[in-house]
Amino acid sequence: MSEKIEVFGLSQTVSELAETDISKVAKYGWGRQGLIPLWFGEGDVPTPKYICDAASESMQMGETFYTHQNGLSDLRKELIKYTKRSFGVTLEEDRLTVTNSGMMAISLAMQMLINPSDEVVVIGPVWPNIYSTVELNKGIVTHASIKMSHDGWSLDLNEVFSAVTDRTKAIFVNTPGNPTGWIMPGEDQKSLVEFAREKNIWLISDEVYHSLVFDRPVATSMLNFAESDDKVIVVNSFSKSWLMTGWRMGWMVHPKGIAETLAKLVQISTSGVPDFIQRAGITALRSGDKTIAELRERCQLGRDIVFDRLEQWPSVRAIRPNGAFYAFFMVDGVNDSLDFCKKLIDICNVGLAPGSAFGPGGEGFLRLCYASTPEKLNRAMDALALEINKR
Repeated sequence: MSEKIEVFGLSQTVSELAETDISKVAKYGWGRQGLIPLWFGEGDVPTPKYICDAASESMQMGETFYTHQNGLSDLRKELIKYTKRSFGVTLEEDRLTVTNSGMMAISLAMQMLINPSDEVVVIGPVWPNIYSTVELNKGIVTHASIKMSHDGWSLDLNEVFSAVTDRTKAIFVNTPGNPTGWIMPGEDQKSLVEFAREKNIWLISDEVYHSLVFDRPVATSMLNFAESDDKVIVVNSFSKSWLMTGWRMGWMVHPKGIAETLAKLVQISTSGVPDFIQRAGITALRSGDKTIAELRERCQLGRDIVFDRLEQWPSVRAIRPNGAFYAFFMVDGVNDSLDFCKKLIDICNVGLAPGSAFGPGGEGFLRLCYASTPEKLNRAMDALALEINKR
């Protein structure tokens, strides 16, 4: 038993929750003069003024009170329109719940579904908070992994299917993926939905990077293959596409009949997303197509700056992705990515995320967020070249 549990009487589950290796690196490098921080999943462009103005105007109008736990009807109606024009899928309002961030949507889903010792098959490498939210609810994570080859990242669905047991409650997938940029093909999405339906288990699909793709207007959604009563939850967020990471607002599409259950969970957690933030979200959905297009162009430029260099370095294995805004690359001889990231901070003054943070299959890799300015990325790559090319 840990010292914190003995001294403070804390929950054993919470006390034993591991600190992510991304946090460890950030703490190690935070505040260093001139450091280029490319470890977190956000760029350096603030939220556009028209979105901020919508929130400000809402506050000035007095829209500062509690809201409906599933979200404002006006926002949910706007999300229905957005889903229709983005994916060609028609939703009903009672299949939408607005949440305080995409992470909160995932947490609510796990709280709603998991009993102690239930298993969740997590397709990784994936954002480390996914593992934590399963463990926090006393579930058990089992794994299936995408693999990197010369042709790109790919997933053997048979590995996913084989990981499912009679204790499996859900499968979790993130597409387009963090940290790899992998995009699940539509035929695999269809097969996964059909498998979950056949096995009567839940499928949770994190699609927060749905609009940050470079080979099509938008990534295919699980919603394209799921029926309204399927046990499918699709999580999304305003953070990435509309440059609203600090606003903390997401949404989830879920089967009919569970909105009231989610409303109860929202009530005892945050009591709902502030009205003025939801009003800003409405404006983002209505007027944000240019913002998304500009961000996509910026990220594609950043991707090409980074990969034009990585692909020239003999000690690096890297696949240029078509989604999200990360480079996830392997460096020869790196067996402890956390230690290596600290070394890169000391020598190069560049902050990257260690692959070890992203679960089985991540060790030996490094993650770099390229949603940044060309000038900053070029400086970072110049600095990294001095160390990585020694190997």
